[in-house]
This record gives sequence, C-alpha cells and structure tokens, in this order.
Amino acid sequence: MSDKTNGMTYADAGVDIDAGNQLVDRIKPAAKRTARSGSMAGLGGFGALFDLKGAGYNDPILVAATDGVGTKLRIAIDTGHVDTIGVDLVAMCVNDLVCQGAEPLFFLDYFATGKLKLDEATRIIEGIALGCERSGCALIGGETAEMPGMYHDGDFDLAGFAVGAMERGADLPAGVAEGDVLLGLASDGVHSNGYSLVRRIVEASGLGWSDACPWGEGTLGEALLAPTRLYVKSALDAVRVGGVHGLAHITGGGLTENLPRVLPERLGAEVDLGAWTLPPVFQWLAEQGGMAQAELLKTFNAGIGMVLVVAPDRSEALRETLTAAGEGVTVLGRVTAGQGVSYQGSLL
Repeated sequence: MSDKTNGMTYADAGVDIDAGNQLVDRIKPAAKRTARSGSMAGLGGFGALFDLKGAGYNDPILVAATDGVGTKLRIAIDTGHVDTIGVDLVAMCVNDLVCQGAEPLFFLDYFATGKLKLDEATRIIEGIALGCERSGCALIGGETAEMPGMYHDGDFDLAGFAVGAMERGADLPAGVAEGDVLLGLASDGVHSNGYSLVRRIVEASGLGWSDACPWGEGTLGEALLAPTRLYVKSALDAVRVGGVHGLAHITGGGLTENLPRVLPERLGAEVDLGAWTLPPVFQWLAEQGGMAQAELLKTFNAGIGMVLVVAPDRSEALRETLTAAGEGVTVLGRVTAGQGVSYQGSLL
C-alpha cells in the first residue's frame, strides 16, 4: 500500500496561494489611496461594492471600458521596468470613458502570470493604483491568476476594466457641427499603441533596449516605456466649462481612424499638420522604418493623444482651461462637410 501522507499539493503544481495572499496584503495600502466618494469596501471580498448615490449621482448612466497595453508589455518584461505599465493600463481604459462624457469611478485589474513574483507584482499593481489615483478612480478589486504552463518564464499579461458614470442626457458626442474647432492635446510619447511595429523597427535598427536613447535621455527601453498620458481630469474640467461637443482618444488607428468616430454622418475634419511639430520619438521611428506619412498617422498618435471637438465661440476659453490644467494645446483644424480626415501640410 502506498503512503499518501506526503501527497501532492497545489504548491507542487506551481501555484502558491500564500504568495497570492501576501500580494493582496502588500497592495492594500496602494488601493486605499485611491478611495473616493462612493467607495464602500476594501480588497478581499468576493465582489467589489460602489455607491453611485454616494458619488453624487441622481439619475446616472453607467459607462464601461476594457483594454490592455498590447506588446508594450514585452518591453517592460524584457527590461524589468514594470513600475509604470500599470499607469498605461488605467489610461487606456479611463481615457476612453471620458470620450463618452463619463467620469471614471472605479477600476478592476486582471494580472496573469506563470509564476507569481511578489516584488514584481507589487510594483505593477502599485502602478495601476497610481494611474487610478491620478484619474480620480478607485481601485476596488481585481484578479491575480498564477497559471503554470500557460506563460513562458517571467512573462505576464494585464487587462483592465473601468466603470464610469454620467447624468442622463450628458453623453458625448453631442451637437458636433460644421465649423467646430479641433483642439489637440499633446501626448507623452507613443503611449500604448503600435508597439508591434515599434519593436520591429528597433530590431531592424540594431539597437537594444539598454542602448542610449537616440533622441533623448536614458535608455531606448526607458524612453519607449514612457506611460500613456491621463487626460481624465483636464477633459472633465473642459466639459464642465461648456462647449465641448466631442472627444476622441487617439489610440490605434491614429488621427485617421479615431477622429471620425466622434463625427456625425456627412461630416469630416480638416487637420493642419503644420500646427504642431512631430515629437522626436516619432521622427526617429519614421526615419528608421522608412514610414510614409499616411502610415504614421494611422498607426501612431503622432504627438496628439486626445482631440476635443468644441464650439467655435468657446474654443479660446477651453484652450485656457486646458492649458491651466497642464495640457499642451494645439488648434488642429475644423469640422468640415464630407467624410474622413483630410490633411493639409506635412509632418515629415
């Protein structure tokens, strides 16, 4: 008869429940810093609670968004610089929410890996908490999945889920009309789209992530990991001022694909490419990749991370509001008759 007193455990199979519990304990202080009106409970329950009435809403409409950070994760994993990838995760979700006119209220994350590394996981989730804190969004829950055999050693994946709200009738876009002004808000770099092409261009250049950045300070890997800019608070400030008819988060598809998403049928946009200077990171990518301008504009944000479509008589007041909130604001062009985005001038 076999002796089963020393039988197999979950830990023998590669899943450490104790490490997962330790992670929850470690991140509780970071999550607590994100608490806001409407928050009801801390981490650890089977579900997360949020009080819409406590958040100040009378007749709310909920808005939800989910996203990831794509193959930018590969650079974070390969370099070990994981502290800001969580900011990217939050930004990709909450920047979308505000385009609907919603205030982000709470956030949940999904973190999956083959083997849980406590220190690394703590840094990642603290980055998520930082993104939530900067966007006024409560981190109220999430899932950490340790799945041996599903990921190569050291790899992990992230997904985020944000829920926001607005009062009924306040949804955007609304009232977009021919002649409306396009205000572009500067990006902080590549943000979190186009990284499959970025990685291919870097490989073709012969440089490694630890090499000096060709256009700025630090290493190439550090420069390309600059986190996605959070536009939430400044965009909501602008909406409250009045005159904002629509917002477009410039993600995958660039200006070419994202700006038409907020324009009604039979309306298009004219963009003056001479209104801003292409940031050095995009100049380098375009040169190294031999990219045509059209490809650049539909792959990357090209230096513009958010566009506001605003009433002409409110454009100056909104520029002042956005500038005071710390945004770099450019008048890009106007809404026109027709369809799609037409470009005037050149970035390259």
